[in-house]
Amino acid sequence: MRSLADLGWSEYFQKQLDGAKLEHSLPARVAGEHRGFYRVIAERGAWLAELAGRLRYDARARGGLPAVGDWVLVRPRLSEERATIVRVLERRSKFSRKTAGRKTEEQIVAANIDTVFLVSGLDGDFNLRRIERYLTLVWESGARPVVLLNKADLCDDVAARLLAAEAAAPGVPVHAVSAATGAGFECLGRYLLRGQTIAFVGSSGVGKSTLINRLIGEGKLPTQPVRAGDQRGMHTTSTRELIPLPGGALVVDTPGMRELQLWDGSEGFGAAFADIEQLARQCRFTDCSHRGEPGCAVADAVAAGEFDENRLHSYHKLERELEFQSTKHDRAVRSAAEKSIRKAHKAMKKLYRERGGK
Repeated sequence: MRSLADLGWSEYFQKQLDGAKLEHSLPARVAGEHRGFYRVIAERGAWLAELAGRLRYDARARGGLPAVGDWVLVRPRLSEERATIVRVLERRSKFSRKTAGRKTEEQIVAANIDTVFLVSGLDGDFNLRRIERYLTLVWESGARPVVLLNKADLCDDVAARLLAAEAAAPGVPVHAVSAATGAGFECLGRYLLRGQTIAFVGSSGVGKSTLINRLIGEGKLPTQPVRAGDQRGMHTTSTRELIPLPGGALVVDTPGMRELQLWDGSEGFGAAFADIEQLARQCRFTDCSHRGEPGCAVADAVAAGEFDENRLHSYHKLERELEFQSTKHDRAVRSAAEKSIRKAHKAMKKLYRERGGK
């Protein structure tokens, strides 16, 4: 039986309960989700759980509902081997993105993650611009990013690609590994400590499930070969779940992201491009956009061959996308507020009529 600390409980969550009346409820962690039901783990056992009616009503957006990795308060129904979730504790970190499609809504991929392994293949999938994009999301989550370059056994020049990835991920640890052979796995022990929660992200086919299977020590997660034409995967993982590892850490497996769109990366963007932000301090103008202004230190570094021009293009592209998403998000918030006001006015008019008002 695991203790709360083994499941990732910390002082951060304990402080949220100090002085609270638990009323027969106890803390548990969300380990899985499927069609509105949740699998939760506590010191006393594991149950299938559903949301209390009031909690479901109060969660106005999908981001307000529990996600895998969340800490919640549950009321067990031992006779039924089920539980009711009555509260979601404040998250210490969350990994979120914009939902796929046209809707402007936040999707919580996982919560309360300590370290996110950003996996990129060293085969045909290797893409520095995609690494930068994922890093923006990971930094924004509040978790610590680590880049894993998988399939080192299929690459003839691992050292060169390590250097390129380190340049695209300043200040972030980068490790070359092979899920097939186990090479490089000795570097991962420092992140896989008891009670630490790990998440794997990356496009389909990079080997996330194979990496997790090697850490678990058994073939728990299904895997599929990549397509021969483009080395892309076929979305083996379709659900998210929290999996305990033999050494005491926990891992969240996430599906491949078919449509990776940023939700909110204002802070993560600055961290992902910290090298450009630092160079920008030397620009002549404090509001320099690095698009041809005189005295631009970033442009000068590119011209002198000291900075990768492709990285600057990626910076501008993500900056434009974030500005666009921010505008859409603001419009969606305003629309939701106006709809709520109209609904309240309609309810007040109905109540007034029922009371005999004219």
